[in-house]
Amino acid sequence: MNLLEDAHSLQDGLARLRHTLHRAPETGLDLPRTQETVLGAIDGLGLEVSLGGGVSSVTAVLRGARPGPTVLLRGDMDALPVAERTGLDFASENGNMHACGHDLHTAMLAGSARLLAQHRDRLAGDVVFMFQPGEEGFDGARHMVAEGVLDASGRRAEAAYAIHVMSAGTERGRFTTRGGPTMAASNILTVTVRGAGGHGSMPYRAKDPVPAACEMVTALQTWISRSFDIFDPVVLTVGMFHAGTQQNIIPDSATFSATVRSFSPAAQALVKDGTVRVCRGIAAAHGLEVDAEFRELYPVTVNDAAEAAFVARTVAELHGEERFLAMPQPLAGSEDFSRVLDEVPGAMIILGAAPDGADPATAPNNHSPLATFDDSVLADGAALYARLAVDRLALDETVADRLAVDAIAAKAADGVAGE
Repeated sequence: MNLLEDAHSLQDGLARLRHTLHRAPETGLDLPRTQETVLGAIDGLGLEVSLGGGVSSVTAVLRGARPGPTVLLRGDMDALPVAERTGLDFASENGNMHACGHDLHTAMLAGSARLLAQHRDRLAGDVVFMFQPGEEGFDGARHMVAEGVLDASGRRAEAAYAIHVMSAGTERGRFTTRGGPTMAASNILTVTVRGAGGHGSMPYRAKDPVPAACEMVTALQTWISRSFDIFDPVVLTVGMFHAGTQQNIIPDSATFSATVRSFSPAAQALVKDGTVRVCRGIAAAHGLEVDAEFRELYPVTVNDAAEAAFVARTVAELHGEERFLAMPQPLAGSEDFSRVLDEVPGAMIILGAAPDGADPATAPNNHSPLATFDDSVLADGAALYARLAVDRLALDETVADRLAVDAIAAKAADGVAGE
C-alpha cells in the first residue's frame, strides 16, 4: 500500500474539487451547496453517510475489513464574509471567500476518504469523516458533537486529527504541531458605557461616556500586563469602538468590543472576571452605568502529547523528516476543533500552503482578502490523513509501543521545558 503515490494520482481531482468549493463559498452553519458538493465527492465509496439535523454537516463512516477502534478525521467547510481580491481564475463569485483555506481542508478530507476506501481491506477498525460547517465563529463542532459525531461508528472515537492550512508563516509543504496547548481560547468582551448626552461646549452638564470608555480600553491593557504570568499570556484587542454622531454632540453611550485570547483554563477564568470588574470600577468612578459582558467562544485547543508525537513520526515516515517542524509555541488563533479534543485525544496539525514563489514571512495571512493557498499541498494532506488513520487503527504491539514511547518522550520534553 503506497498511500502517498495513490494520493498524488488524485491530485488533479482534488484541485478541481477545491476550485469548485472556492467559487461558491458559504458561511455559517447552513451550507447547502457545499454539502451537496461534498456528497458528490464521496458518492460511491461505500460510506455510511448521515446529515446534520440542525446544521449542514456531513458525517461519513468507513467500515474497515476487520473490527477495531475508531479514528475521526475532521475538515471544516465554511467560508468568511470577505470580498475576495486575489484575482484567481477560480475566485469567489458570491461576495464570500475561502480566506482561511477550508476549501483545501474539505478537499483533503474527501481525498483521504477515497484513499482509505481503496484500502478498506487493510483497515482494522472504522474511520469517521467529519465534514463540519460553522467553524468561523458559529461553533459548528459543538453542534456536531451534540448530534453524536464522536460516536458515529457505534463506539467512541479513540483518536481525532485535523489539518489546518496556513497561507503565511509556515513554509509550503511543512507540517507542524505540538503537544499541549496549541491554539488559544477565544472570548468576546462587549462593553456599553451609558451616560447622558449634551452639548460638546458644556460637558459639565452632561455625563460623557466617551472618556470613560477610552480609559477602560487602556486600563484593560495595563491590568492584563500586571495580572498574568508572561508564560501564560493573555491577548486583548479592541477591534470595534463606536460613539456619537457629530463632533459637538456628547453621546448618551459608547460601545466597544474586544477579542480576548488565553492559553489555559486558569487564565481564561481570571480574565473573564477581571475585565468585567475593571470596566465596572471605571464606570463607577465616573458616575456612569455600564453593561459589560464576557462571552466564551472557543476553549483552548489542547493536543494530546502522545498523539502529537505520533503525528510527528508519521509525517517523517510518510514525507521525510525535513517536512516536519516542531511548533515552538502555541498559535493565538482559535479553533472549535477544541470541542473534539476536549472529548477525544488527538491533534490539530498545521500545514504551510503559501503559494509557489511567495515568502511565507510576508505573504497575506489567513482571513485576508488577498490570501492564496497552493493546490500542491492537497495530495500530501490527504495522504497524511489516511496514513494517520491506518497506523492509528492498527493498534498492534509496534504501534502501541510507539505511542507509549512517544508519550514518555513528550512528557520528558515538557518537564525539561518547564524547568
